[in-house]
Amino acid sequence: MRSIVVLPTYNEAETIRPYVRALRAVSTDIELLVVDDNSPDGTGDIVRELGADDPGIRLLHRDAKDGLGAAYRAGFRTVLSEDYDVIVSMDADLSHDPAVIPTMLELIEQGADVVIGSRYVEGGGTANWPMRRRVLSRWGNAYTRAVLGIHVRDCTAGFRAYRSDVLAAIDPGTTRAEGYAFLTELIRRLDHQGYRIEETPITFTDRTLGSSKMSPTIIAESMWRVTRWAVVNRLFGRGRH
Repeated sequence: MRSIVVLPTYNEAETIRPYVRALRAVSTDIELLVVDDNSPDGTGDIVRELGADDPGIRLLHRDAKDGLGAAYRAGFRTVLSEDYDVIVSMDADLSHDPAVIPTMLELIEQGADVVIGSRYVEGGGTANWPMRRRVLSRWGNAYTRAVLGIHVRDCTAGFRAYRSDVLAAIDPGTTRAEGYAFLTELIRRLDHQGYRIEETPITFTDRTLGSSKMSPTIIAESMWRVTRWAVVNRLFGRGRH
């Protein structure tokens, strides 16, 4: 299967080289599209340098930072117009281990439409997270499952592999959410349309380089949108179609 990783970045100059080394240790065939939001620390320049030596690495430069959802929409729009079988999304901060990608691709080959690298299935977990972050993440996912009726354990996980035709079918370009709510919005669409979603355990390791992009605004947007979607489901009916 022809596969590509879509990797949003903003100020990841410290992590992008180690990330590429880790990806290439796994496979020399998986391609990489870095979607950089005009990082002032020179992340885009480093990607261009890496791409000069590795034709499988490309840069999609964006002029401004306007949210995780917008970056993914731009990246997905680019790769969905090309001939890929599988599209992988993940973080650039080394919290997601590229060594899990072959397992995700194998599950796709076995019939899954989407595979989530999950912290909250047996064998999964988090490392180096403070208790407040652990509680917030678990509570947020439990709330999302409860009010939306979704059985996915890790709705906000950013480490995923999608069959490209399935990702195209849910039309990510029409999503509205930013931040981690964007990831939940995709899962909501996939679940409603009855696609086969599988979770494989990962250990999410908190970043040691650079700074976290998590903010109170991102958390508030996620909770507001999930609650709004739940109300819409109640008013207009929820069901697979």
